[in-house]
Amino acid sequence: MQQKKTSAELLAIAKKHLYSNYKPAPIVLARGQGSSLFDVEGRRFLDFAAGVAVCSLGHAHPKLASAIAEQAGRLMHASNYFFNEENILLADELCERTGLSRALFCNSGTEANEAMFKLVRRHFYAKGDKRSRIIAFHNSFHGRTMGALAMTGTPKYREGFGRIEGITHVTYGDLDAVAAEMKDDVAAVIVEAVQGEGGAIPAPPGFLEGLRALCNHHGALLVFDEVQTGMGRLGRWFGYQRSESFAGVRPDAISLAKGLGGGFPIGAMLTTEELAAALPPGTHGSTFGGNPLACVAARTVLRVIEEENIVAAVKRKGQLLSTMLAEVARDLPTVCEGERGEGLLRALILKQGFVARDILPKLVEAGVLVLAGGERGLRMAPPLIVTEAELEEGVTIVRNVLATLAARST
Repeated sequence: MQQKKTSAELLAIAKKHLYSNYKPAPIVLARGQGSSLFDVEGRRFLDFAAGVAVCSLGHAHPKLASAIAEQAGRLMHASNYFFNEENILLADELCERTGLSRALFCNSGTEANEAMFKLVRRHFYAKGDKRSRIIAFHNSFHGRTMGALAMTGTPKYREGFGRIEGITHVTYGDLDAVAAEMKDDVAAVIVEAVQGEGGAIPAPPGFLEGLRALCNHHGALLVFDEVQTGMGRLGRWFGYQRSESFAGVRPDAISLAKGLGGGFPIGAMLTTEELAAALPPGTHGSTFGGNPLACVAARTVLRVIEEENIVAAVKRKGQLLSTMLAEVARDLPTVCEGERGEGLLRALILKQGFVARDILPKLVEAGVLVLAGGERGLRMAPPLIVTEAELEEGVTIVRNVLATLAARST
């Protein structure tokens, strides 16, 4: 039996062979349980990142693991030249949950947003309408493929890759700025209900409703990037749902991924019936999109969230996390500026002069995994099943690390 390699040995191999586009923390994770992760030596880390808001049911959830294993023993993949049972059932369940009518499956949030990019442009092309411009927002993040990247409102991500024309970025939350750009060449507005990568920035009151009204008035589409905000993350099923009904802010299309599969790769684009024919056969596709294994994972996540009343629990736990982070900010005013976010997508905002990514290694060393959100946001997106005790544990670790920085700054 081959002897297991140590972290140091594995990190040496990684340095030699892995492509260097990432800058991961120097730990090698081996297993997870609930809201905890363990490295190859068995050291525990409290997971406040959830694989970037992916592991909605935490790690090694028994129902999800069992469903994936059972499906793998039946049928893992069948191409889109044929129907498969799980694909059809997932489409039905997502349409019922969202109030939308059509589902297209892919493998990631980037792919789902790329599909929406193509959808809105080809919809108007098929109608003989020349409009193709898309309004997006500064500090937004929509993915890394060329279309999704063009819509992303952070210039550093686009540097060196050339341009796709026809994208206009305006200030998030500024309806007047959107209205000023709403000409007859605008095909769509793409928006996040909370800007995750930008630093857990919630849409101001009335902003999403105002976007819907502007799009209606000008004949443009309103599409929501729900990759990070969907699947209960905000304390409601989807970010655009400001109430339990489907009334109010109705999207023309949404993108989903991350928490949809609970850790298994899957993405989806959901649309109204009016857009059902916008991508006819031959215009878009995905080899692995909608495979039975991914669809079983997503159906299981949907069922567990429903059965365990997780959305309501997220709303309650999100309020607790907000209160605790606000207390940290109040008690450490030389380091922290405040907190913001919704549900279990929140950020502790650092004062000018502090950089979130510089603090992340200190948090890893202390035993908690946190994300950066913007330059000064310590973004927290724990599994939706995180306990209140774990929230208190994680915030205490963050407080202690930041307290050492506060002591040095005085």
